[in-house]
Amino acid sequence: MTPDRYQRIQSVLASRQVDLTVCMEEVHKPNNVSAIVRTADAVGIHKVHAVWPDKKMRMLGNTSAGARNWVELETHDTMVDAVKCLKEQGMQVLATNLSDTAIDFRDVDYTKPTAIILGGEKNGITQEALSLADQDIIIPMVGMVQSLNVSVASALILYEAQRQRQNAGMYDSEQTQLPDDVVHRILFERGHPVLAKVAKRKGLPYPPLDENGQVVADEAWWATMQAIEPKKKN
Repeated sequence: MTPDRYQRIQSVLASRQVDLTVCMEEVHKPNNVSAIVRTADAVGIHKVHAVWPDKKMRMLGNTSAGARNWVELETHDTMVDAVKCLKEQGMQVLATNLSDTAIDFRDVDYTKPTAIILGGEKNGITQEALSLADQDIIIPMVGMVQSLNVSVASALILYEAQRQRQNAGMYDSEQTQLPDDVVHRILFERGHPVLAKVAKRKGLPYPPLDENGQVVADEAWWATMQAIEPKKKN
């Protein structure tokens, strides 16, 4: 890992918004999952959530190759589990839904800890999810079609959230909000992916990194890393 890349990763982690996220409720099309995760990365989201009760759908979490390296994914079996997790973190939970009580998505204060529920392509947000949300939000439209692709809707809402947070200086911190162990794991795995893969396979801890992102490990760690692994028996 070059010093420039090390500094770049640290800069990205410093701007991560740990209290802003989306929760995909059975969003199952790979291109939509991928686009949502890429947008999440672009606006500085650290982790996205998803409810994928079907194991086949759960596998789609790996569809957005590049962005998935930088945005963590937490899956839940039910919306009850997902919303409980989000509210335990003090987040206001918003649902994209056209209802009598819905408000313009731009009228929301996104500087507060916020989670946005995004409904699946076929059926939208379920009644269960709507009953758990704190507020319905809408994206005003003047055309004949009163809905947007889920990935497009997520991008509009998240960039409004980014705008508000940027104006509030929430991206200006030089210190990341992420725990030290999470920062170290990301720096090591993204800066030294081959070493991380071997270390994980051999059950070795990730050693420290110096100010330039280079590995600082003792001889025993390197010897174990370089040791030839016994072949697995068929």
